Amino acid sequence: MAKKINRIGVFTSGGDAPGMNACIRAVVRTALYNDLKVTGILQGYQGMISNQFIDMNSRSVSNIIQLGGTILKTARCTEFRTSEGRKLAYENIKAAGIDALIGIGGDGTFTGIEVFSREFDIPVIGIPGTIDNDLYGSDFTLGFDTACNTVIEAIDKIRDTAASHDRLFFVEVMGRDSGCIALNSGIAGGAEAILMPETGTAIEDLISQLEKAAQGKKTSTIVIIAEGEMNGGAYNVAKRVKSKFDFYDTKVTILGHLQRGGAPSSFDRVLASRLGFAAVNILLAGKSRRVVGLRGNGIVDIDITESINNKAFKLADDMIELSNVLAI
Repeated sequence: MAKKINRIGVFTSGGDAPGMNACIRAVVRTALYNDLKVTGILQGYQGMISNQFIDMNSRSVSNIIQLGGTILKTARCTEFRTSEGRKLAYENIKAAGIDALIGIGGDGTFTGIEVFSREFDIPVIGIPGTIDNDLYGSDFTLGFDTACNTVIEAIDKIRDTAASHDRLFFVEVMGRDSGCIALNSGIAGGAEAILMPETGTAIEDLISQLEKAAQGKKTSTIVIIAEGEMNGGAYNVAKRVKSKFDFYDTKVTILGHLQRGGAPSSFDRVLASRLGFAAVNILLAGKSRRVVGLRGNGIVDIDITESINNKAFKLADDMIELSNVLAI
């Protein structure tokens, strides 16, 4: 029999992503609409252990839908990985009257709440929030679209100066072990080459691609490099390629954490709102240990262990082929 829920605890964990605040807003207001109380947990799992709880009402989430980052903050917490730390966290959330948890974050967040739920029989729902777009169960994660837009804006500006000086630019983007940001922003930004962990492009193959671009008398060349690709990052790739193209002025740009910040896009705001709304309703339906996501244009929920155990997020083959075709 499903446990009666009177108060939901909501938190963000792991790396921040644009859209997390919009999601918090949706969780809070959907819960209040259904006559539930909401507690915001500050600093993620660390906040559970150190008793950082705040009561939330509709006004608590006013004017945050457009903000990047997370008003609940986020932190790494090694103590929660221990049984003693999780026991202390449980005692604190029970003392605060919290009956269920909604965690917004990545696979580390999901792993934490899955273990926590099994140990203490507390209902939990995970919402995928990471710019890397590398979580199984959702076509898009919160923050991915915004991060891609940030990268594209940077590429457009780099292209202007690259064309003015016959420059070869190597632009490194985030994504950990996923090439999603690199592939999508590379296609949208008209990159001549895209290096990703999934494709394993050798330096010799890259040089061949760049030679074709040079023969086509292109006035600028942009190479997008995912931070987790096999050749050691943008600086290392640039160093190995530079000797082959002495007529290019070779430059490297590392976009870094710039990609995590900024106001979420319209897509991320709507996605965040839909996922937050769905998470509360799934709890009310008596479900637990689920991850909500977007597939096609519909909201789905899957078992949280299915999301955790399926680490491989496969890039679409047609997108990879498209990036090669359009680069000629």
